[in-house]
Amino acid sequence: MLKANGSSNAAKAADKRQPGAKMKRKVYEKELQKLQIELCRLQDWVKETGQRIIILFEGRDAAGKGGTIKALTARVSPRVFRVVALPAPSDREKTQMFIQRYVERFPAAGEITIFDRSWYNRAGVEYVMGFVSEAEHQRFLEICPEFERYVIDAGIKLIKIWLDVGQQEQDRRFAARIEDPLRQWKLSPMDLESYSRWYDYSRARDMMLKMTDTKFAPWHIVLSDDKKRARLNCLSHILSLLPYRKIERKKVKLPKRSKKGRYDDQASLKGRNFVPEKY
Repeated sequence: MLKANGSSNAAKAADKRQPGAKMKRKVYEKELQKLQIELCRLQDWVKETGQRIIILFEGRDAAGKGGTIKALTARVSPRVFRVVALPAPSDREKTQMFIQRYVERFPAAGEITIFDRSWYNRAGVEYVMGFVSEAEHQRFLEICPEFERYVIDAGIKLIKIWLDVGQQEQDRRFAARIEDPLRQWKLSPMDLESYSRWYDYSRARDMMLKMTDTKFAPWHIVLSDDKKRARLNCLSHILSLLPYRKIERKKVKLPKRSKKGRYDDQASLKGRNFVPEKY
């Protein structure tokens, strides 16, 4: 795993950011399908054995969290793979313990909770944008490993993913959001303000990794300049961290439809309101 410090690891990361051959969509989709089949098997195992799993995704704006989560959940049940993307806390939530609204959404048996940003907001955006004091930030970094140890000791598997996008690629993605009406909703005043604070976020990331990258709850860093490869690498790695197995299913055979009470069930719809067939 890539660590926050160390010149050799930093050099390797820089080398990996060099643009390579663009992955063809057909190749990507073929590999993604293989991984999604395995995710369906993971889902069966989680339900069969009553596993509780948390996968949290963090990273800068435009790092690719949303796309990776979509790839992860596209072919599985939302009742098992539950995505949590919390808005800013309400006035009531601001009076609660900071971690409370996240714990309320932790998985029950047979569930995987996916956090699209998590309690690590306190180590990132809240700290960089001045929403918490230095003391509150430091206190969070100190107690976070203790909290995560408690979560793991309670039998929950915790996987922490950091998607790391480079400066040039983030520039390109922000520019695309400005021009593309399908992506403009992703831009907020907070995004624009955070964009200007690149190195503040880098320092916040480094402090977070130093204090919370533990042996029992390590960070797994995915270089995400290449979206397709990042998604495949991330899904493959998540699968490698879980000791799932294929659950054998009984072969399904469709029963015969009863013809008792048969009638023209299309004629009975005559005169109802149908959606215009424009396509």
